[in-house]
Amino acid sequence: MPDIQVSRSAIVLGALALALALALANRMLRDAGTAYEAPGPHASAAAPALPRSLVVVDVVGAVRRAGVYRLPQGSRIADALARAGGATRRAELDLVNLAAPLADGSQIVVPTRTAAPPAGGGGGSSTPAGPVHLNSATEADLEALPGVGPVTAQKILDFRQHHGSFGSVDELDAIPGIGPKRLDQLRDLVAP
Repeated sequence: MPDIQVSRSAIVLGALALALALALANRMLRDAGTAYEAPGPHASAAAPALPRSLVVVDVVGAVRRAGVYRLPQGSRIADALARAGGATRRAELDLVNLAAPLADGSQIVVPTRTAAPPAGGGGGSSTPAGPVHLNSATEADLEALPGVGPVTAQKILDFRQHHGSFGSVDELDAIPGIGPKRLDQLRDLVAP
């Protein structure tokens, strides 16, 4: 009879060990995709090394929980948006390539839909009268373009400052937040 109790105890301990191992594995898998907090100002100079199987991306714009996230290598922009709680109702997802693979250290900008211009011909237009020249435009000039807000306008100015003059309108494709659809929308409204 005592042998049966020992066997039951061994089975119970084995089941507990298995449950603990499964809970730990579940926690590790869940933590692989949770928000990553950058070290504060008092952290040591050496940044913690990430496992090679993770990428860190910054998700901003029209998402529910903007922030920095760690995701498994091979994840797509759609995965990062899901981790950030999904897009808001004002998001212009047609301008984001959701199938693009994530690159470590990249920022994903989800643009906000712009308000439609007022109906009728009164009071002026929000679209510039002539083409906006990318090499001389101010931030205000760029913001007057449809779908270009302050963040994207600043990115265009930063690109111009770091890379020099625009040689063609197609170079706007290098600006985060300007996808093929937005580029087509802007093509007749801007000039290098």
